[in-house]
Amino acid sequence: MQLEIKDLTKTYSNGVRALKGVNLTISQGMFGLLGPNGAGKSSLMRTIATLQEADSGSVRLTGLAGEDLNVLTQKDDVRRVLGYLPQEFGVYPRVTAETMLDHIATLKGIANGRERKAIVEGLLQKVNLYQVRKKNLGTFSGGMKQRFGIAQALVGNPRLIIVDEPTAGLDPAERNRFHNLLSEIGENTIVILSTHIVEDVTNLCSDMAIICLGEVVAAGNPNDLVRDLNGKIWQTFVEKSEIETYRQSHRVISTQLKGGKTRLHAYSDLPLSGFDPVTPDLEDVYFAKITEKMEVVTV
Repeated sequence: MQLEIKDLTKTYSNGVRALKGVNLTISQGMFGLLGPNGAGKSSLMRTIATLQEADSGSVRLTGLAGEDLNVLTQKDDVRRVLGYLPQEFGVYPRVTAETMLDHIATLKGIANGRERKAIVEGLLQKVNLYQVRKKNLGTFSGGMKQRFGIAQALVGNPRLIIVDEPTAGLDPAERNRFHNLLSEIGENTIVILSTHIVEDVTNLCSDMAIICLGEVVAAGNPNDLVRDLNGKIWQTFVEKSEIETYRQSHRVISTQLKGGKTRLHAYSDLPLSGFDPVTPDLEDVYFAKITEKMEVVTV
């Protein structure tokens, strides 16, 4: 099963070009979509989720029991196999988790009451909310609401699941539980994880893409993308007042305050005087690709 996105474009009425010829092939498993705020991630997710029209291009879901679905035109068919957890979703505060999930299952077309009850109970068990199923959603913590969001996204056994910034605002324990849940779901489903948290992609995804200013600037296996930077990332510690000087003479990709000094990472194919080599990670890939794109646009 694959999701094939070709030459996808979207420009809003205010002139913002959110997507500029996006091309991606997403296979079964966890797929990470990284990018800064305003990069086009949510626009891409909303288009795949059939919530907005594209200007041009195609999105197809192939290999689904012999079906080949056109996501942009066969929206009702796609919605039957889609689970979606947006970045922000509302809940009815005075409705219990059990009642709300039952209602969602009804909307999904599960008419048999006994079957629906079994599905609702199973999903609440899966997301570790069964013990609080009788509590109103308004009493849930942020992490509990996110887990309820995943439960509603799983109603109907979807084959394509989209989660947009799912771990934002969660404490470390809730985030870890959420990671485990997403990993389990991704074993038999296409799960697209849209986020700006690099660590989430490092921990969860075997395939990924980085999007910036509406364009894909990198795509592939995270380990391969990191390996491509071997021998090209250099580190030094400087005073905060020196950062701008270094930016003018080096390709600085990131800075971070550590112990009163600023750790500076720079990209270079050759050794840099006063810098030490450093083993790259996915964060270096992210910043290298984003800064490269921004520099091109600025020039």
